[in-house]
This record gives sequence, structure tokens and C-alpha cells, in this order.
Amino acid sequence: MSARIQSIQRAAAVLRLLSARSGRRALAELASELQLPRGTVYGIVRTLQTVAFAEQDSESGKSQLGAALLHIGSRSLNGNELRLRAITWADALATRLDESVLVGMLHENHVLIVHQVLRPAGGLAGVAVGDLMPLHATALGKALLAHHPRIVGELTADELERYTDGTLTDPDALKEQLGGVAARGWASDVEELVPGRCLDRDPD
Repeated sequence: MSARIQSIQRAAAVLRLLSARSGRRALAELASELQLPRGTVYGIVRTLQTVAFAEQDSESGKSQLGAALLHIGSRSLNGNELRLRAITWADALATRLDESVLVGMLHENHVLIVHQVLRPAGGLAGVAVGDLMPLHATALGKALLAHHPRIVGELTADELERYTDGTLTDPDALKEQLGGVAARGWASDVEELVPGRCLDRDPD
């Protein structure tokens, strides 16, 4: 049995929260979400700051991902095989359709965005390479889920976070929708992640 180092696990948990869509977090927020003493979280954050994996926003005082970690992440994505294969055709597709294009892959029950081509009218402002997006509330996520029934079968109501009134949070309803996605060949996001935004994605 491999040994687990608790301090590293906790530091990883802090970094995951800082990489979430909500971005910067106050110390009290981190401690509350991790259910750890503030002193423990303070020590972790300060240590991460010394190696530039985290930094403190000068205006809000909240913590955010540091430049060193962002550099490591960008280097990793630059060598990602899916991204390398997608660059040419994604750019051509965006030009032909005059629409934004996102390329993503499954990563720990999320969609990891590995490449993007944005168009002004594409409706994807605020999405960046390296972002983790929810599987159940995005067209891209549902297009991927439609071909991974094992992951779908393991999803619980607690894991299906509600983002808008349109977000599907019932596992059975999600499974039924994904059956339609697999049958027709495309998925949609009708105000399920962001109010007022409607998108569709081809599973292939």
C-alpha cells in the first residue's frame, strides 16, 4: 500500500479550489470549504506562496493561482496530444463557421479545456484554456458523457451541482437526456451553466 502524505493532499485541495471557476478565495472561504482550521490553511497557502504556486491579490487580499503553477500548467497543455492534433482543424472550423470552438477532454469528472478558438459572437467569453467545466451543465461535457456510460452510472445527485434554474441535477433525467445526445449526435447547453447562454456540441 502506497503511503499518502496528508500535507500534500491538503495543498492539492487548496490548489483545486483556487483553480475553480470562482477563482480567488479568501482564507476563511478555503478553510470553510475544506473543513480545516484556518491556521492549517494559512500555513498551506503561505507555503504555496513561497514557491509561487499561489499568490495574494493586492486589492482583495484573496489568494489565487501563482505564476509558477500557471507556467507548469501551460507547458503541460502545450504538449497535450489532443491539443496538438486539434489546433489545425479547430482554427479552420472556427473560421468556416465564424463560431467559437472549444476542445476538451475528460478529467476527474470535469471537462478540461485544452484548446480554444474564440469568435466575438461565439458566446464563450470567460472560458480559457486550462479551465475545468462541469460535465452535466455544458454541451461539451454532455457530448463526452454520452459515450461514457460508466461515468454516468456513478454520478450522484450530490455531484450534480446546480448553476442555473436550467441545470439538470437529477441523475435519471440526465441519463435520459444523454441517451438523446448519443442518438442524434449532438448536445446542447440551454442556460444550464450561464444564464442567457445557449450552446451546442457534436459528440464526435
